[in-house]
Amino acid sequence: MAAIPPADYVPSPQLLAGRHILITGAGDGLGRAAALACAAHGATVILLGRTVRKLEAVYDEIERAGYPQPAIYPLHLGGASWKDYADLADAIEREFGRLDGLLHCAAHFKAFMPMTDIDPQEWIETLQVNLTAPFALTRQLLPLLQASADAAVVFVADRHGRKAHAYDGIYGISKAAVEQMMRIWAQELDSHPQLRLNSFDPGPLRTALRLKGYPGEKPTQVPPPETAVPALLWLLGPDSRGISGRAF
Repeated sequence: MAAIPPADYVPSPQLLAGRHILITGAGDGLGRAAALACAAHGATVILLGRTVRKLEAVYDEIERAGYPQPAIYPLHLGGASWKDYADLADAIEREFGRLDGLLHCAAHFKAFMPMTDIDPQEWIETLQVNLTAPFALTRQLLPLLQASADAAVVFVADRHGRKAHAYDGIYGISKAAVEQMMRIWAQELDSHPQLRLNSFDPGPLRTALRLKGYPGEKPTQVPPPETAVPALLWLLGPDSRGISGRAF
């Protein structure tokens, strides 16, 4: 896997000025850190997540900092229908006319477990959030992304989706499927050079999601989500033009 961004990369203060970027899982963890960073670099961020209270907290933080006014779109990806995704696309088109970035941070994970112990409902819900939602969102928002002069879609990856490990279960399977989906889509959209699709594994981060899998881990043993922000800015911004179909 390639390493990004370049070692000497310093994003310009207005790297994402004038861009509209939708971030899933924006209420906490990596999604929150990415939303704050994108806003700080000039983007109008659309905060999508399940918990309104968390989204409002991020919204308020962005507003207090004087960054471009964000938008909130509450949506429970675990129970969303195709119409829900179509309604989201319609709302973004009405408000903004296009979309310049889509960052898939939302993820569902309960615990590592043997394949034989996976509950059918857990199988369905994990696939719904980790695979179906990124597909449906990207599919419905594709016309708005193609309306941009320079757009990027970034799927947050995980090492459990890149190499099989015992007890990865449906989480590892869903993450592996997303990587394959990204590559197929990038090839199919090769004739649209203004739109790029890539995946990025930020490595272990200090998030509530990781705590479910590693409950005994000390917070100081893993870096905070903010350490992954430079790579995401690079992937979402104009400095990564021409790079598509890559797993970073």
